[in-house]
Amino acid sequence: MMAESGEEEIVGKPVQELLLNPENLPKNYIYEEGGAGFRDALVPSQDDDIPVIDLHRLSSSSISQQELAKLHHALHSWGCFQAINHGMKSSFLDKVREVSKQFFQLPKEEKQKCAREREPNNIEGYGNDVIYSKNQRLDWTDRVYLKVLPEDERKFNFWPQTPNDFRSIVLQYTESMRLLSEVIIKAMAKSLNLEEDCFLNECGERADMFLRFNYYPPCPMPDHVLGLKPHADGSTITFLLQDKEVEGLQVLKDDQWFKVPIIPDALVINVGDQIEIMSNGIFRSPIHRAVINSEKERLTVAMFCLTDSEKEIKPVEKLVNESRPTLYRPVKNYSEIYFQYYQQGKRPIEASKI
Repeated sequence: MMAESGEEEIVGKPVQELLLNPENLPKNYIYEEGGAGFRDALVPSQDDDIPVIDLHRLSSSSISQQELAKLHHALHSWGCFQAINHGMKSSFLDKVREVSKQFFQLPKEEKQKCAREREPNNIEGYGNDVIYSKNQRLDWTDRVYLKVLPEDERKFNFWPQTPNDFRSIVLQYTESMRLLSEVIIKAMAKSLNLEEDCFLNECGERADMFLRFNYYPPCPMPDHVLGLKPHADGSTITFLLQDKEVEGLQVLKDDQWFKVPIIPDALVINVGDQIEIMSNGIFRSPIHRAVINSEKERLTVAMFCLTDSEKEIKPVEKLVNESRPTLYRPVKNYSEIYFQYYQQGKRPIEASKI
């Protein structure tokens, strides 16, 4: 949907370009102090210890009950944790970051070769927010969004051709994430005293994975914009590779925002709405946001794991009883409704709650 007259040029314009005229930032990006959404969106954050989980212990053949209990607590109370000892070398993670940085440094014409706008109703490729309404609050970020699994659904015409090793590194990273996601999702089930393949079976044989490279340019008004508006993910789980130096991710817990600190080479892993539904609300999909730095750019890489879109998502029967009745209705094609709810600042999971 296009904006009203006078705002057409905003639609689809990369955030990087808006910095060329910092004195005149489009109002679609600005949260006015005292205005609608300001208090909820931009209240200051706190410091606290986000749980840290050792994935080597979690993936060993004899997982300690202590580590499972730690995982259960992290996902019930926070909905997320920092994962260390995940098996990927620091040098490889640096390559993943580097191909992202190299792409966003390319000239506009080169980046536009994989622009999302080339196909109507497409969410893949290079771009920023899809515009659903003229009053929509936009995120201060440019991104490349790619479907990486199943293999036969990859649209390579939206994958950057430059840098040259972009595709090979993304494919290697995808395989590492696929294996890690199985480890995490199995451990989640075991921590709830379920068979370890319980959640994996619910995901289906053609589960989706989407990769998103996020570029957050610095902003002269960092206290009035957001890199990502407050939201919870529509995934089963999400992996985030943070920027090596610049913080920005914050998680809402007990009605307070908490910074997620940078731990070298750690992956931030959070529950998405799909696992919240499957776990009948025991594990919580956390609301989170990204704030902006006034001087430094920030780059992150997010991998979203989702169920097969043909699968119906519902609470696992063994997690429903008299003391914890069914909390969610069955839902299909969750990701289809997710983006429209997200841009309206709403949570699609609310529509699923009984």
